[in-house]
Amino acid sequence: MAWYHNFFHGLPQAAWKAAQTEEQTQLDIELLVDTLEFGPDDRLLDVFCGYGRHAIPLARMGTHVTGVDISEEYIQELSATATEEKLSLDPIQGDFLTVSDSLLSSGTPFDAAYCLGNSFSFFDRNTMLTFLNRIAEVLKPGGRFLAHTEMVAESILPDYQERNWLPVGDETESTILFLAQNEYDPLESRIDSHLTYVRAGEVQTRMAQHYVYTLADLRQLFFQSGLTVIDCYGTVMGDPYALGDEGVWLLAEKA
Repeated sequence: MAWYHNFFHGLPQAAWKAAQTEEQTQLDIELLVDTLEFGPDDRLLDVFCGYGRHAIPLARMGTHVTGVDISEEYIQELSATATEEKLSLDPIQGDFLTVSDSLLSSGTPFDAAYCLGNSFSFFDRNTMLTFLNRIAEVLKPGGRFLAHTEMVAESILPDYQERNWLPVGDETESTILFLAQNEYDPLESRIDSHLTYVRAGEVQTRMAQHYVYTLADLRQLFFQSGLTVIDCYGTVMGDPYALGDEGVWLLAEKA
């Protein structure tokens, strides 16, 4: 069983949510609107949707959003919001790689898809190819896919840090202290992170793994899956990627 099956609950969930800002979310939404070329009533797929920080605003715009996430906590929260606001939003709890096709798309291809929030680096090469194949399978011809990761080699390795710590959230009793100890495995091109979360005397530990690809690697994997990379951004404002940028947004189109 992959590490991410047992990671997303408790303090890591709270820390991730506390780290997101309304400004960042708004910039993400603007990039999605500018790049994915969808309109009202179109069908969007949000992979690793979390608590719906992108899915909810997009559904409020009149699109039909399907959100998939492995976290039961997040899907329950998203389902409650969708029901309360009567949104055209279908939350699915499960692993995107194994969710049934009938549950995922009901036989109707999606107009566009996206995977934001640095979840795009969870997979080794074979699994990444399976993931991208699945994205391509559920997209309509010409449909676009936007993926974000901070784990490309050109971003993470120039400023690689073995240890890091930072407070997450407002400086109150509810502030979460996040500590990371990283080990880089060069033969696997993988970073193994031993993570500790501390809040008001409560301590939780997790282990996470992120695979490091060059942009050329990713472009080739996209191509093998029938997805053509048409743009590569280094900022959420859509600036061209440059070596050392904190992350990358890859925009691809299904042939």
